[in-house]
Amino acid sequence: MRYGFLFIALSIILSILGYVICRGWQALPSQGLWRQLYAGLSILLFLLFLAALLFGQKMAVSVASVVSFAGNTYFVVLIYLLLSFLLVDAVRLVNAFVHFAPAGMFNFRYWWMLGSLVVIAIALVVGNYQFNHPETVMFNLQTDKPRQHKELKIVAVSDIHLGFSIDKKKLQEYVKMINSQHPDIVLIAGDVSDRSVEPIIRQNMKEDLLQIKAPLGVFAINGNHEFYAEQPGATAEYLRQSGIHVLIDSVSMIDKAFYIIGRDDRTNEHRKSLAALVNGLNPTLPKIVLDHQPLHLEEAEQNGIDLQISGHTHNGQFFPGNLLVKSMYELAHGYLKKGHTHYYVSSGLGIWGPQYRIGSQSEIVVIKLRY
Repeated sequence: MRYGFLFIALSIILSILGYVICRGWQALPSQGLWRQLYAGLSILLFLLFLAALLFGQKMAVSVASVVSFAGNTYFVVLIYLLLSFLLVDAVRLVNAFVHFAPAGMFNFRYWWMLGSLVVIAIALVVGNYQFNHPETVMFNLQTDKPRQHKELKIVAVSDIHLGFSIDKKKLQEYVKMINSQHPDIVLIAGDVSDRSVEPIIRQNMKEDLLQIKAPLGVFAINGNHEFYAEQPGATAEYLRQSGIHVLIDSVSMIDKAFYIIGRDDRTNEHRKSLAALVNGLNPTLPKIVLDHQPLHLEEAEQNGIDLQISGHTHNGQFFPGNLLVKSMYELAHGYLKKGHTHYYVSSGLGIWGPQYRIGSQSEIVVIKLRY
């Protein structure tokens, strides 16, 4: 089934590549080598995209970073050129019936393509800036349980995707951002690793993760990407060695004052139910649940959860992905309250694949929770 999915996905991507090369070839002038240069560069960059996707974990980190950046950048360009050329074809189809451009469409297609490339270039510059300058989202929340007259400062992050794209230098920036907030506790809602643990080990990211400072500890859960590692539990074991408490379908009482409940990712079809995890807990103490994928939000409300923190969606990462995830999830990004339960779905601190945030924003979340 896995190889069947890969075959279908690759067939779709290759069809898109062929369509984009064909339409670009038709739009460019036949004089000179513009068509050949366009087609050759498209194929080269697409091969870099595949090389990073299939073999990046085995490359030297410095090489993989460059190959990944170039290939993933082209992937974004490919998607936007696809949308642009589809729009042109729609105009051509209308013109076939209405004949508003009787002299032909060549000039229109040529200038439209050039204009599209300019717009895409601007979007990439802005998107890379958005990725490299995460914003800090701040909330003041209060539980509805009997109050202990305490305040907890939480720094929550998700989807860091450590590896060869999000490398050691970027992790050091993230650790500084987290520590600058002076949190009481740090909660990581899954996808700490991108896929393989190998590039994380090779860059000795343990020494950087150990620098995260929070008196009540650093807690993390599995995301779906933790299941892509070489061995089951490989990422969790490395995080534990790095001073991070990994909660996999388990509960930790903190300071005898509240609970952190860490759910395994939905990839594990046999993960425990939330009802099983909260069974036997003190109902008067606040409960914070980490659940990577924000599906079935009603479960937290039904089980007396005060705060759920999730990630996974990246808020679509780049347009029009943000529109897609909004149609897929009740809460694709941001804050929501249902009953007595607060929810926050983070767009993520790191990124998977292309280092661009177009229509989304990298972020860390700071929550002051009074209870």
